[in-house]
Amino acid sequence: MVKYFLYLLLFIQKHNSLNTIIGTYECKVDAKGRLLLPAPLKKQLTASLQEGFVLKRSVFDVCLELWPMAEWNLMMQKINKLNRFNKKNNDFIRKFMAGVKIIEIDDLGRLLVPKDLVAFGHINKDVVLSSKVNIVEVWDKELYEQSIASDAEDFADLAEEVMGNFNDDTNGIS
Repeated sequence: MVKYFLYLLLFIQKHNSLNTIIGTYECKVDAKGRLLLPAPLKKQLTASLQEGFVLKRSVFDVCLELWPMAEWNLMMQKINKLNRFNKKNNDFIRKFMAGVKIIEIDDLGRLLVPKDLVAFGHINKDVVLSSKVNIVEVWDKELYEQSIASDAEDFADLAEEVMGNFNDDTNGIS
């Protein structure tokens, strides 16, 4: 299974023009909804600190997504190409943008998670920050553990289905 992760990481690094965020970190949210970024994650996000971030609901999971502004702007370029006179496109845009907040990280490395997003993500005291290539997922720890608790064989089948069609002869990985 480690082999699949290494192949995926190499593929992403080769095809991703922006920095890849690496790691899974456990931390805590205080009573005011402030989250202190772990030092290794903050270091990876240093280039993005000046531009700020967008925090939003995840499309597929009960978690939040922290987007560096540069990544968010790339996504907005894609979304702006959608024809808004197509009802499905319009509905998608509305739901994708629901709860979106611009977030800044203070000098101490903290970000404030707005109450509506705390409620959506069922965020309690213990939180997991997990890289999702170029963004960071913000999970309630218990929900995160449930989401990754699949059978190893299930993951192997998923990896084969998702990555099994890639064959990049330039680096010997297929």
